[in-house]
Amino acid sequence: MNEEFFLYDDTEQTKTRYVSFVGDNQRFDLAIMQTGRYYGKSIVMDIQGSRFAILGQDDLDEEGYLEFAYNLSEEDAEELRSFLRPIL
Repeated sequence: MNEEFFLYDDTEQTKTRYVSFVGDNQRFDLAIMQTGRYYGKSIVMDIQGSRFAILGQDDLDEEGYLEFAYNLSEEDAEELRSFLRPIL
């Protein structure tokens, strides 16, 4: 019988916001989870694109990060960045 080795196995209450908005070129369907686990950062899930990232203000300022994480053009990433900046 194999014993499993867990690095951690925790349960925690989270606050999740579901939001959908339309930018100039595409629709964004997001789930934004706030948790104490990631040093004040939020888990932002793109439901339509099946992508997610752990984001904070510093990540929004990192050039090319949203483009890579969510496979977006610069223009679409800027729309997402503008939406996320006041809520993260």
